[in-house]
Amino acid sequence: ILLCPKILGIASFAQQRILLDEQVRFSEKVAIYNELSVLRVVKGSLSVNRLLNAIQSILTKQTILRTSFSIDDNDGIPKQFITNSHQAFTLGAEQIYNNENELRNLIYKITINPKLFDLSTGQVFHCQILRQENNGKQVINCSDILIIAFHHAVFDRFSCDIFFNELCHAYDNCVEMSVDKESLQYIDYSVYEHQMDMALSRDFWQSQLQGYNFEYQLSLPTDRQRLSNQQRSALASITQITFDDDVTTEFLKYASAQQVTPFQLGLATFYTFLFKLTYGQTDICISCLNANRYRNELENMIGMFVATLPYRIQLDCHWLFDELVKHVREKCLSILEHAHYPLQYILAES
Repeated sequence: ILLCPKILGIASFAQQRILLDEQVRFSEKVAIYNELSVLRVVKGSLSVNRLLNAIQSILTKQTILRTSFSIDDNDGIPKQFITNSHQAFTLGAEQIYNNENELRNLIYKITINPKLFDLSTGQVFHCQILRQENNGKQVINCSDILIIAFHHAVFDRFSCDIFFNELCHAYDNCVEMSVDKESLQYIDYSVYEHQMDMALSRDFWQSQLQGYNFEYQLSLPTDRQRLSNQQRSALASITQITFDDDVTTEFLKYASAQQVTPFQLGLATFYTFLFKLTYGQTDICISCLNANRYRNELENMIGMFVATLPYRIQLDCHWLFDELVKHVREKCLSILEHAHYPLQYILAES
């Protein structure tokens, strides 16, 4: 990846997917891509001024966190532009909560607030204090809540550690960061990505999905039917299954013996579950996330890199589970080599 001191460029493939997805598939009344971190002060206190200085320092250094977006009128492609919005950055208006229910409601409203960000002006980062008591403006006290939010077009969950490590360093040491003209920025990655030769990856994905019907739905024993309209509500729920220590130990032992990762073994197990749940359907495609940080230069860069990829498998009813696990391992390794290929291209060309 070459350093190119640009402030204007085409949005990355991942950014384009997020921006267009937000406009087309979801209602404007509810935000889908507000990425929140909720922090509670459990000991001591924080200085508001030092925190604000630390944040402004990071926004200066990480230009992706002050990047605006617009749709080009000529070609309809989203563009990104590095702004100076960090120079006028302020904390969001403080709010008071009296109990945990009020706190949960406040956090939920922030999470779905469609006006939390303004992508047209580069306001893609938000910080706000929720106080248990109205006890002064200069200090964040014990039990106060700090909300730090990003728009998903500039931030993925793999960026969290990078951001908070820099925030702690800047706060603890009163460090004033500046843009390092010798360091790569996210816009450099975007330029590089659009110049890549992806012919081999295009051929790979076409062969992977040849003959697959994306309109087909698995015959799952659901108690509700999906609405016919194309716009998604974004309402969702998560089910978590907790395994005891014995099952976990055996799971990891088996993964080690088969030389597969926990993800690969979990995926093979899920395929088996769906096969049984659908009474023997063998052509199954599951979407999975990939960090997509395929070069060393990207590992410590804040930005939106995550790729959503289709993991299709055509099961053989006569396979032993060991054979399925081996097949899934080979599938995952082959996909890893081509994980950078944009989902929008995969779907359009399949």
